[in-house]
Amino acid sequence: MTASPDDVVAGFLTFLEKERDVSPNTLKAYRRDLEGLQAFLQGHLGVETVAWETIDRLAMRAWLAQLARRGLSKRSSARMLSAARSFFRFLHRADVVEANPARAVGSPKLDRHLPGHLDRGQVETMLSAAATRAQEGRFTDVRDLAILELFYTAGLRLSELRGIDRRDLDLLGGLVKVRGKGRKERIVPVGEAAQRALRAYERARDTLLAQVGPAGDRTACFLSQRGKRLSTRALHDAVVAWLGEVDEGAGLSTHALRHTFATHLLDGGADLRAVQELLGHASITTTQIYTHTSVERLQQVHRQAHPRA
Repeated sequence: MTASPDDVVAGFLTFLEKERDVSPNTLKAYRRDLEGLQAFLQGHLGVETVAWETIDRLAMRAWLAQLARRGLSKRSSARMLSAARSFFRFLHRADVVEANPARAVGSPKLDRHLPGHLDRGQVETMLSAAATRAQEGRFTDVRDLAILELFYTAGLRLSELRGIDRRDLDLLGGLVKVRGKGRKERIVPVGEAAQRALRAYERARDTLLAQVGPAGDRTACFLSQRGKRLSTRALHDAVVAWLGEVDEGAGLSTHALRHTFATHLLDGGADLRAVQELLGHASITTTQIYTHTSVERLQQVHRQAHPRA
């Protein structure tokens, strides 16, 4: 092989970007993981240049062991191994390596935790309080109510909500176009309560843009008080503050509203495949964790209500 290890990695990243159309964040993660693997192999093998065709499963196992010693979580190690598998699969198809050494290494078994979520009463309390505050007319309060309503009605990821543009919202049809992982697009319904909150926010946003003038972002949906697309940190902090008010000390993240969305749908009898499509999950096994949440609730009801439970 004549290409340097760096050139090979660069070729793989170009393949992901051009052929697979992966998102910029995913591309950064692949680059970081493969650079880490390359640095480990250089030290482990005592070489300056890694010959990818010589890497075997023992070297890959040593890499995973080193990740564990560094204290990386099983989920992070599994993600990095997945990146290595994709990389070596690319090299195998290009006839650079005879086999994929990462396939012979077992992925760390992940602990499956039931996702944190709010019950229906907590959701109503939070949204009612946010609506009451929004009635005072402050831009941030009107915006935050729209954010909470859209989060809950559509089950979005934080990055998905931040990336929504004005043109993605169809409030007449009650729909929003979402760009999810891998830049995959999906259409999600928007409930009536969220539509009302978003219409009120649109009026407040138009007023703000008129005040800030040409400096304002007229593409983004959710804006800061300066008229710029709301940052991930500001969006996160606004949502977490409201979650803390209804479940103080639980440490719920913004993802809790996505979990709540899925749990409440399944509790209401929604089909698992439909929930998978709404969430934008590539695999239904990812969606199935929410059935465990529903089953846990049913078991609790059974224990409390059945005379022989």
